[in-house]
Amino acid sequence: MNNPKILSAQQAVAIVNSGNRIFIQGAAMTPITLINALCERYNELTDVEILQIHTEGKAKYTEEPYSKAFHINSCFVAGNVRSAINSNKSTYIPIFLSEIHNLFRRNLLPLDVAFIQVSPPDKHGYCSLGASVDITLPAIQTAKKVIAQINPKVPRTHGDGIIHSSQIDAAIEVNEPIFAKSITEPTEIEKQIGKHVAELIEDGATLQMGIGGIPNVVLSNLQNHKNLGIHTEMFSDGILPLVESGVITGANKEIKTGKLVTCFALGSPDLYNFIDDNPIVHFKEAAYTNDTAIIRRNPKVTAINSAIEIDLTGQVCADTIGKYQFSGVGGQMDFIRGAALSEGGKPIIAMPSITKNGISKIVPFLKEGAGVTTTRAHVHYIATEYGVVNLYGKNLKQRAKELIAIAHPDHREQLERDYYTQFS
Repeated sequence: MNNPKILSAQQAVAIVNSGNRIFIQGAAMTPITLINALCERYNELTDVEILQIHTEGKAKYTEEPYSKAFHINSCFVAGNVRSAINSNKSTYIPIFLSEIHNLFRRNLLPLDVAFIQVSPPDKHGYCSLGASVDITLPAIQTAKKVIAQINPKVPRTHGDGIIHSSQIDAAIEVNEPIFAKSITEPTEIEKQIGKHVAELIEDGATLQMGIGGIPNVVLSNLQNHKNLGIHTEMFSDGILPLVESGVITGANKEIKTGKLVTCFALGSPDLYNFIDDNPIVHFKEAAYTNDTAIIRRNPKVTAINSAIEIDLTGQVCADTIGKYQFSGVGGQMDFIRGAALSEGGKPIIAMPSITKNGISKIVPFLKEGAGVTTTRAHVHYIATEYGVVNLYGKNLKQRAKELIAIAHPDHREQLERDYYTQFS
């Protein structure tokens, strides 16, 4: 067994050279100590590219003076890098989560260095990638050098997120909790939407949902359901009561029957304790969890996703506010399509009818520069606090009328006028 030599953080990041492309593991596993040590080299380095999806914590490389040496080429946009991505120095790659691995494996964006956070090696020399396997596994497999932050607080997870210590070129040791995300109380509007969506879920369904008020409310309304399954790109604390009560069993799933399948998890310390050495939870890379051909084989796949705005024809914008890059394409289309092709599946877009500022999220036209995340040909169910409509098989005029019916009452009259102008 060849355990990696333990270095100081400064010694470990000395591997990085000017002009390198660096991958950074994300979500709860973001290796903050390595990131901070790298940023301290800003006077020595130039033109270092950071490639990532969703990282947590402070992204110092986006701030002055560190940003003089670093720029981001990101496959997703989280709040900690949003300003930088929308500046003229960093940028965003529109790509499905299911296909990011191709950038590495096909050498389209070859990686010089991968920064990761792992558990200590077991007696066989294997470390766990913990709560974030997603695109980290293909990054490790293709990067020229791997630098690891070894942390005993990292949960050892089952599945494919395993790396042998001999694959690590440099390592540091830390002993600190991984990033935890607090669970916020849902708003009254989110509670109404969540109840509407929960009514669509059948016994034996396979669920995909993310984190936030609406998914948590949906889950809290499923206590009387039976034999639900999980095949998702991520999950949070909301599933825990349903696993404990026997509602989530995975018994009806075709793919990994009885297992909760995900590529990352983000939530509280209780969540990380749940996934630690838990054989019913399988962490896979995103190329697997988000593969439409795999998703569709499960029964009654119910995919619940969100939107920033939806136009009257059913086009869904979920990643931009006009030209402003707010998040990313992510896995929405992977699961919307997978659910649509699943026997008895239900692809659902759930969102409040208005923004916090009272602006309608159901609009006659998407904002100039907005991205279409889910096309109108792919969309099925739309849910707001005013109800649920199913646009599948509806023509353009029918769609507009259905959407106006679940818009906020303060905006329906104007939307009616827009409808007559658009379709007359």
